[in-house]
Amino acid sequence: MSSVILQGTTRLLVALILLFSVYMLMRGHNLPGGGFIAGLIASAAFVLYALAWSLQEARAALRVSPVKLAAIGALLSLASAVPGLLKGFPPFTGLWLFIGGGEGDKGIPISTVLLFDVGIYLAVLGAVLALFFTIEVD
Repeated sequence: MSSVILQGTTRLLVALILLFSVYMLMRGHNLPGGGFIAGLIASAAFVLYALAWSLQEARAALRVSPVKLAAIGALLSLASAVPGLLKGFPPFTGLWLFIGGGEGDKGIPISTVLLFDVGIYLAVLGAVLALFFTIEVD
């Protein structure tokens, strides 16, 4: 499809959709959202980009093979089980590490839950885009 209006607005929309997907990923620990829905939202941005421009342009914008992306995401999700096991807890136990911070301030909390959610985000994004890129004909 070569609509100038669609192509022009797609550049802005894709950026906003990807930003919203990161927001949904980050708020998913304690509120509705998380890696799965954020991955679906991000894949919708790339599907929109492919429909407005072309399949080749969307693949180039992704910069990584969707299958590799899904595999990396699955490995990250599995890796989130290891810290709990190393500490003697059940796998996938939520553990927190506080980065930075001074006296009285714990710093920025990073958790194994975030690692799991990022892994799910990448796995869903890669799987959906691999399916779309396979089905869609240029």
